[in-house]
Amino acid sequence: MKRILLVEDSIETSKMLHTILSKDYQITQAFSGTEGLLLFQQQSFDLIILDRMLPGKSGQEVLEEVRQTSQIPIIILTAISNQNDIAELLLKGANDYLTKPFNNNELKARIVVQLRTHSHEEKITTTDILQYKNLTLYPDSFEIGNKKGARLPLKRKEFDILALLIQHPDKVYTKEQLYELIWGESYYGDENTINVHISNVRKKIKQLDDKNQYITTVWGIGIKLS
Repeated sequence: MKRILLVEDSIETSKMLHTILSKDYQITQAFSGTEGLLLFQQQSFDLIILDRMLPGKSGQEVLEEVRQTSQIPIIILTAISNQNDIAELLLKGANDYLTKPFNNNELKARIVVQLRTHSHEEKITTTDILQYKNLTLYPDSFEIGNKKGARLPLKRKEFDILALLIQHPDKVYTKEQLYELIWGESYYGDENTINVHISNVRKKIKQLDDKNQYITTVWGIGIKLS
C-alpha cells in the first residue's frame, strides 16, 4: 500500500482527509511543518500532501527542504488563490496544487496521477549503457566496467540497484523504496536482503575503482550516489 505524508495543521481537515484516503493509502499525519519534515526524514513515503500555511516551518520551507534530497511528488493545499504565489510554489518544486475548499474526488484523482507519473519516472531502464565517474554499466551483459577495460559480472538485482542510483543521482533512497522498486514487492523490514546486495555492489565497484566513492550512506535516511 502506498504511503502518504499528510501535513495539515487543521485537525478537522486532517481528520477528514485521513477518513477519505485511508481506504486506499497508508496515511501518516503531521500537524506542523517541523513535524512533517521530521517524519519525512525518519520514514519512507510515496507522496506528500502539504498545506501551505503551517505552524513552525511553512509549507514553502518544507517544500524547499524536501527538494534538497528527494523528488517525491508533492501536492500543495492552499487557501490562497493568488496565481503568482501558486506559480512560485510550482517553480520551487511542487508537482500540483489544490485551492481550498476542494473536491475530494479531484484530490483523489490528482494523487493517482502523481503516483502514476512518479512511478513511470523512476522506472529502471536497462536498455542504454550507463556511465558514472570512471565506471560503465553494460545492460546487455549485466556487467560493470572501468576505463581500463576491466569488467565484472553483476547479479540482476545488483545491476538494477546501481542503474537506479545512476539514473537518479541526486535522490536519497530508503531501504523500503529500494526494495519496492527493485524487487517489486511490499517491504516488510527485511533489511538483510538489501544490505547484502548493496555490500556486494560496493565490493565490485572497489575492485574496479578504489580511488573514488560511489555509494554513500545518508545516516537515518538511506543511500545515494556520492
